[in-house]
Amino acid sequence: MPSLKIFPSLLGVTLFTLVAQNVHAEPNNSPAQSTIDRSGQVSSFKDFDQYGNQPLNPLFDLGSWHGFTQPSAVPFYGGFTGPMIIAQEYPINLANQLDKLTINNSENNKRYSFASAKTKFETFPGQLVQHYEFNDLTVQLTLQFVANRIAVVETTMTNKLNQPLSLSLSWQGQLNNQWNASKSISAVLPEWQPMLSENAKGVSVAFPPAHKTWNLMLSNDASYQIQRSIDTNTTINQQQLSYQSTGQVTLQAHQSQQITTSHGYWHTAEEAAADKELVLGLMSKPRYVTDKIDSSQQRWQQYLKQGVNSNSLLPTDIAIKAIETLNGNWRSSAGALQHDVVTPSVTARWFNGAWAWDTWKHAYAMASFNPSVAKDNIRAMFDYQIASDDARRPYDHGMIVDAIFYNKDKVRGGVGGNWNERNTKPPLASWAVWEVYSQTKDKGFIAEMFPKLEAYHQWWYRNRDHNNNGLIEYGATNHRYHNTKNGELTFKVSYGDGKAPAFLSSCEKGNKNWLNCQSMTTYNQVLDDGRYQQLDIGAQHGAGWESGMDNAARFGFINQEQLKRYADKHHSGNLKQANNDWQVRFFENRNQDNELVSFTIDQESVELNSYLAAEKQLLANMAQLLGDKTKHQQYSQASRHLAKRINQCFFDEKTGFYYDRKITAHKAAADSCPGNLLTQRGRGPEGWSPLWTEIATPERALRVIEVMLDENEFNTLIPFGTASKTNPAYHPDIYWRGRVWLDQFYFGLVALSNYGFDNEAKKLLKRVVKNAEGLNSDGAIRENYNPESGVVQGAANFSWSAAHLYMLHREFND
Repeated sequence: MPSLKIFPSLLGVTLFTLVAQNVHAEPNNSPAQSTIDRSGQVSSFKDFDQYGNQPLNPLFDLGSWHGFTQPSAVPFYGGFTGPMIIAQEYPINLANQLDKLTINNSENNKRYSFASAKTKFETFPGQLVQHYEFNDLTVQLTLQFVANRIAVVETTMTNKLNQPLSLSLSWQGQLNNQWNASKSISAVLPEWQPMLSENAKGVSVAFPPAHKTWNLMLSNDASYQIQRSIDTNTTINQQQLSYQSTGQVTLQAHQSQQITTSHGYWHTAEEAAADKELVLGLMSKPRYVTDKIDSSQQRWQQYLKQGVNSNSLLPTDIAIKAIETLNGNWRSSAGALQHDVVTPSVTARWFNGAWAWDTWKHAYAMASFNPSVAKDNIRAMFDYQIASDDARRPYDHGMIVDAIFYNKDKVRGGVGGNWNERNTKPPLASWAVWEVYSQTKDKGFIAEMFPKLEAYHQWWYRNRDHNNNGLIEYGATNHRYHNTKNGELTFKVSYGDGKAPAFLSSCEKGNKNWLNCQSMTTYNQVLDDGRYQQLDIGAQHGAGWESGMDNAARFGFINQEQLKRYADKHHSGNLKQANNDWQVRFFENRNQDNELVSFTIDQESVELNSYLAAEKQLLANMAQLLGDKTKHQQYSQASRHLAKRINQCFFDEKTGFYYDRKITAHKAAADSCPGNLLTQRGRGPEGWSPLWTEIATPERALRVIEVMLDENEFNTLIPFGTASKTNPAYHPDIYWRGRVWLDQFYFGLVALSNYGFDNEAKKLLKRVVKNAEGLNSDGAIRENYNPESGVVQGAANFSWSAAHLYMLHREFND
């Protein structure tokens, strides 16, 4: 088990660390129960809550693209509910219940009522089980995944009588015909209707192609198939999109019989063809089915054996929930995804792709219990590392794009809308790769990744350092959402009901009071004039996304009500002066041919440079492992040098905290600290990044920790929100200006522990376990939490929250 000392000391000072023992839970005879509520049923394709989540938490496993739940109401007993399928990029509830079993006694035609049976439902990691007991018959349904496109349901029926028992079996199901609660599918997609067909072993569903970029995407040969190990007679009602399959079995006295049902979902005909022999084996070879099921169970036993720390301060139930969440968001390679990935959330509307720094966090956590997926998830992102001969952006060679999905962006020849090359994400890739090595000792993986990591590291200094002083800014790429084809910055501005300045006469009128403008000169005129009410700049969003902290206050994001309060407090109500404090300007970075390469914002960011200092040391470690003494020495020396500069340039003695630094476009000396600290935009979690990376001096670390533990700053009910309570832009319900994200909470606890505040870190961890809604019960792990109430917010089944909870479980012992 690794120490909480994530990075080697870069300043040569003695730091305190909390060491967690490598202790695994001892196996016992009782399998671990799932700690996620996987029950319920829904009757429409899309049933999103206010945060864009589907309401249920289906079981997905082995990289599957379809999942199932347990029924929560008696009419649905006798089968699993769902499935939910991922239509390339979007979760849809294909059916309320696609495969429900009914049983009749063939001699007297009496139906076995599941409602009157003695029932027991169990949910295990990787498995759903239903038990039904009647006077003369027991029935057990067990569902688990045996391949990345196939789940199996084992139906085991046991005759309790001293004489034979003849049974008539019927399975039926119907596809959902509602798009959402208010619209039918035919109203949204009038020409789109799946086709059902029968065969001797079950039923198949063929999907027409669908390309609703923001809602539903399917290829022209996507399909779903149900097959059974007994022959059945199937009838189809195409108008109702329903089917019924019937069969007969006779059980001898006290005999048991198993029927295997496979559920396969494939994006393409090629995928289905590749699984044809597997499905045949499942239908015809009972031993083959048993082996596959045993393999699935052993796989989960291994996950938990490797993953659970029985001495942890974080309860085992939460650790299991985290492991289930990460494995549930695992998607096997498909479409443009060349390797398996772990998505942020299978149930959230927009989150069925892979993001860069999400990936680094997922891989770091999964390295200890599912290292093969951890490696592949990293490889998936590097599959699209920009090359020097790239047709679209060769000047970005080395860059890792922000997000990849099943479908590429249209400029890459795809039809998707979620693929994103507007920015990258913070440089934590080496951190993840080194953890994979630490857990697996796979030196070959380091050799594979080292040159790619170097290229990515070098990209930052080539494309994100406008004044060439070695301190890096966040930025945004040359992209259609940031600039014109000629490289002119684009933006929108509103003056409310007031009159726009004359110099904006060339801007086009947009919706309401917005003007659509272009050019850096015009943008700077707007800022200098200062009378605007609102600005919307694509490059500002790109730079915020690149930080991972999207709309954080330090990037100039503040709402009008907050800005007015700020103006009243600091500038006697003068909004023009207040605007000046929150303005973000941009630098154009151009190559020798005067071609726009990127925009960078006019501030050097403390946590970005802290990450880069840590990455230099990790690259040094990798170089040493690979026998390159020269690079080891070079990277180590550069890491120490940058660490010292961060302490010199980003710490404010007056307030005792680290901040970003506002700069100008002028070239600066390599060791200089140009510009001014952005203290007026308040404090955020970027301020403890030098403590997490262990580059803060002990004296400055103590000053930061005082702020972190202040109840009027960050020490709220759920601690370490994304803005301090004194931040002018703070609000407990704003995405990155108040809500608590568990990655920043984790970084904060490790920061405390790194500098000897172990007891304080443990107390805060216990408080979160107690007060974060649903965390210590059967609620799904969520994207973020309200710092003052603990109420859940954002996406459900959120992977990076799960990843950091799991890290806390491994690293903080009781």
